Amino acid sequence: MSTLRGTLLQNVPLADFTSWRVGGPAQRLYQPADLEDLIQFLTTVPAHDPLVWLGLGSNTLVRDGGIAGTVIVTQGHLQNMAVFNGTMVRAQAGTACPALARFCARQSLAGIEFLAGIPGTVGGALALNAGCHGGETWNHVAAVETIDRNGNVHLRYPKEFKAQYRKVSFVDTALPQEWFIAAHFQLKQGAKEKSLETIRELLAYRTATQPTNEPSCGSVFRNPPGDYAARLIEASGLKGKTIGGASVSTKHANFIVNHGTATATDIEQLIDHVAYEVAARHGVYLVREVHVIGK
Repeated sequence: MSTLRGTLLQNVPLADFTSWRVGGPAQRLYQPADLEDLIQFLTTVPAHDPLVWLGLGSNTLVRDGGIAGTVIVTQGHLQNMAVFNGTMVRAQAGTACPALARFCARQSLAGIEFLAGIPGTVGGALALNAGCHGGETWNHVAAVETIDRNGNVHLRYPKEFKAQYRKVSFVDTALPQEWFIAAHFQLKQGAKEKSLETIRELLAYRTATQPTNEPSCGSVFRNPPGDYAARLIEASGLKGKTIGGASVSTKHANFIVNHGTATATDIEQLIDHVAYEVAARHGVYLVREVHVIGK
C-alpha cells in the first residue's frame, strides 16, 4: 500500500476551515496532496465512518459540537485547471470559483465570468448549482468527475443529474453516494479584456453590496419565487438584529456576519429567528441556502 502524502489531523477545530470562522472540532480531518492521494486515502476510511467534504467552508455552518467521522478539506488542494479541445476547461473541485473565472478569461474563453462573484469552490458550485447575475453553474457543465467512498472515480454527464435552483441531485436516487472532484465546462471563444473587465465589475459590485470584509457564509436563504430573501428580511426590520456575536448585516440583509465572538449556536439561533419573523410578517417561509452540519 502506498504511503499517504496528505495531512491527517485529529480533533482539529473547524473554525479555521469555514468562512464564518466558527465550528467545533472534526474527529479527523484530511487534506489530500492530490487526486491520487485522495483515492488512496478513501480506501483507508472505514465503511461505517461518516464522510463530510469542505471546500472554502462557505455556505456551511458547522455546529459547536463538531463533526464525528472524517472531514475532507479540498481548499488549497485539488486546484488543477486545464484547457482541452479548444473551448473545454477542466477544473478540480478545490479550485476557487473566482480563480477559475479569471483563468478562463485569460484564455479568451467566455461564459462563466459570473463565477467571480461566488465565494466558494468548484465542488461547492456543482453541489449547489451556484449562480449570480443571471448565470448558473450547470448551464455550462459538459461533464463531471465524481468519487465514491471506495475511491472509485466516475465520469458522469448532466443528463444523470437534476439541477435546480441551488440544489443538485442524481436522477437515479438508488446510486451510492458520490462527491464531485472535477468539472468539464463547455465555454465559447471570447475577448480576454472584455471578460476581465466583466470580472472586475462583478467584484466591485460584490464589494459595494456585500459585507466582504466580515466573516459570513454568503447568502443564508434562497430567494423565494418572484421575490428576494434580502428584501423580505429588510422589510421585517431585521437589519442589524444581533444574537451573541452574530448580526444580520446592515449592508445586505441576506448575510449574517460574525463580529469576532460569535458561536455557531448564535448564528443558528439568528437564522431561525429571521425565518420565523419573515414567516410571521409576510407568510413566506424562507428556505436555507446554507447547510447546517455537526452536533
